[in-house]
Amino acid sequence: MTLEQRIADVLERIEASASRVQRRPSEVTLVAVTKTFGAHVVLEAAEAGVTDVGENRAQELREKALVVGDRVRWHFIGPLQTNKAKHVVGTATLIHSVDRPALATEIDRRARAHDLVQEVLIEVNVAREAAKQGCDPATAIALAREVDGLANVRVRGLMAMAPFSDQPEHSRPYFREMRALRELLASEVPGATELSMGMTRDFEVAIEEGATIVRVGEAIFGPRPRTVRTPDGETLPGV
Repeated sequence: MTLEQRIADVLERIEASASRVQRRPSEVTLVAVTKTFGAHVVLEAAEAGVTDVGENRAQELREKALVVGDRVRWHFIGPLQTNKAKHVVGTATLIHSVDRPALATEIDRRARAHDLVQEVLIEVNVAREAAKQGCDPATAIALAREVDGLANVRVRGLMAMAPFSDQPEHSRPYFREMRALRELLASEVPGATELSMGMTRDFEVAIEEGATIVRVGEAIFGPRPRTVRTPDGETLPGV
């Protein structure tokens, strides 16, 4: 399949998933994840109709944005170190991975310097896995209220990853928990209605359970390269 065909296939699957639960496909934003793929691939995806692109690493986001510019809306979806926030704020339309007050404070400081309001999601470790990023579900609402109180940051919703499984249905209870948490958040933080969850293996289940943003890489671009070389010569794993 060509890139255009794979994008069309994913969009058809989004439409079918939404229809199964009486949702409009327009309620779901497809974020095409280009981790480890070069800027030329992002440009090809934009030409094929992709409007939103997700990056996991601050350095990759910075370098690709210099080439691609505003042809797409950039999403930062990976773990973000406080000292790398400067590469993301002002470039990413939405930062999906705020999980602690210190990071939010740095984002606020950088956004103030750019004279903008940075939109973010609170990342939740819904499965409470020791190796995963994200705040505990029990503290997510309090964190969201604290972050949304910063002058130059706005909380737009929540983000989570279900535990890895080759069975999409295994993700459903975690997605249901996130939907309930998002509903609680939306009742307390005006405008915090987004729910970013679901990847190639389980995005259809995520849509059925209320996702408003799905992050899809492999179904669009195929398997990632084993390694990628950055512009300054650093070799990074492609997994």
